[in-house]
Amino acid sequence: MTPLPVASPRVVVRYAWQVLRRRRALTLGVAATTAAASVAGLGGPVAVGWIVAAVTTHAGAEALIAPLGLLLGCAVVGAAGTRASGVLLAALVLPPVGGLREDVIDAALRLPLDRLEDAGAGDLVARTTGDVEQVTDAATGALGAFLSAAVTIAVTLIGLGSLDWRFALAGLLAVPVQAWTLRWYLRTARPIYAAARAAEGVRAAALIEAFGALPVIRALRLGGRALGRITQSSTAAVDVELAATRAATRFYGRLNVAEFVGLGSILFVGYVLVRDHVVGLGAATTAALFFAGLFGPINTVLAVVDQLQQAAAGLARLLGVVAAPEPEPDDGATDEGAGAGVVLAAEQVSFCYPGGSAALHGVTVRIPAGRRVAVVGATGSGKSTLATVVAGLRAPDEGSARIGALPTVRLGRARRGRTVAVVSQEVHVFTGTVADNLRLADPGARREALRASLRATGADAWVDRLPRGLETVIGAGGHVLSRQEAQHLALARVFLLDPQFVVLDEATAETGSDDARALDAAAAAVVRGRGALIVAHRLDQARAADEIVVMASGRVVEKGDHAQLLAADGAYRRLWSAWADAPAPGKVTLTEP
Repeated sequence: MTPLPVASPRVVVRYAWQVLRRRRALTLGVAATTAAASVAGLGGPVAVGWIVAAVTTHAGAEALIAPLGLLLGCAVVGAAGTRASGVLLAALVLPPVGGLREDVIDAALRLPLDRLEDAGAGDLVARTTGDVEQVTDAATGALGAFLSAAVTIAVTLIGLGSLDWRFALAGLLAVPVQAWTLRWYLRTARPIYAAARAAEGVRAAALIEAFGALPVIRALRLGGRALGRITQSSTAAVDVELAATRAATRFYGRLNVAEFVGLGSILFVGYVLVRDHVVGLGAATTAALFFAGLFGPINTVLAVVDQLQQAAAGLARLLGVVAAPEPEPDDGATDEGAGAGVVLAAEQVSFCYPGGSAALHGVTVRIPAGRRVAVVGATGSGKSTLATVVAGLRAPDEGSARIGALPTVRLGRARRGRTVAVVSQEVHVFTGTVADNLRLADPGARREALRASLRATGADAWVDRLPRGLETVIGAGGHVLSRQEAQHLALARVFLLDPQFVVLDEATAETGSDDARALDAAAAAVVRGRGALIVAHRLDQARAADEIVVMASGRVVEKGDHAQLLAADGAYRRLWSAWADAPAPGKVTLTEP
């Protein structure tokens, strides 16, 4: 498998900068409230130093009023600033993260089907779930902690310098240790976290593929092999996580050394300055507390680098999908849809799946406007692959698939829907009402148009029996449609779309004989008056076509209408005989006779 692309660090930084620039007011608000909370946080050490000074000078009890008031005021300002900063930060980062998730889905829908299949089902799922979660958690948690700690460090160093410049210099002695530790950690952890996100995608792919093929795995007793793949991918993911944990443990240990160096230096300088009467005991106490108060912020800044690196790796994977190159669309003004002579054609098409054998070898098929062409053949003969290439969902390795003079793979999404519509046996019911599912084809369609598409395809018979008709909620959490009803709804949606050409990829193959008649009637309504490529497992569908294309091992072995192919006494006649002699349930799927 070839994973989807990952954006470069430059692209990630540019995206973050653009988000901050577009939301400048919120950015300034976060900075101001964070600074206010950080400055208020210095009130505690200042108040304690003030009290120590009062004690050493034997001042009266009234001397405690000012420092205690300072403590109270700083607590109120700090709490208000922290709350306001958190609210503003969420408003700053959450909408862009939500928009990025939508952009990733939008970009994924634009990518060629073979690109997504080559990456594996788990890659895209992991990016739109785990990676988005990493970015969201970092944006709302780690980023806020990082900003607050960074401002606190800067303000505290200024405070140390205001007491005596030598305190600030002593505190800075910890910086070389911290800088060396951070540099080591960044170089060590960045590839580990990138590998962790990739390993998560591989594990997700293994799980999704196993659950999706569970009936086949059980029937063929392939559970051990599937479990082995899941175990292997899970072990690899855990190994990467353990490597990250080991790196983090070493990181925190080295930070403890930096704390020792810095605090020891502050205490030594304070001792010398108090001994020489340069500063008072209260100032030295404040300086020591200032630096001790930096333990948390400094460790936070360096520690959240851990989370920010994970988020950066996730953001790079998300932006990699958004920025992935796609076939240049051609949604030009020339509209060939009205021409009766327009032909949807595959010319000398060859196609090979990544890492596999060739699925198509020099296949030529022509579908003139208004004519039905059926493709038949044994399982694995290349029928479905041909359908996706003709529809522009896959780019051929050799040859071309065109509508008129335009390659179908270059049709923009809007034009493809009006030109070539595809219905396969793998239909999906989207969560929403029946009307919502139909309006995916035409968002502006009126209720009368929806009813007309249902009547034309015969789907109104069962839709009217639903609890609320068109307004019945279906999909996850709603009314459960049968397989036949889901396929019927997909055909009604294509009728509403009203494309010039239709590709039916075994769109009625998964039903029993009773349901097949209803779906066949719906399919006939959809293809009436349109050019149609019909991939058929049941040969009674092919019998009524204007032309039948027989495929075997990725090649076209015969062409002609039903009568001609029977008279030729070739591959089609053998398929027909095997299908006609099979018991009724066996007439759903063709296999080699």
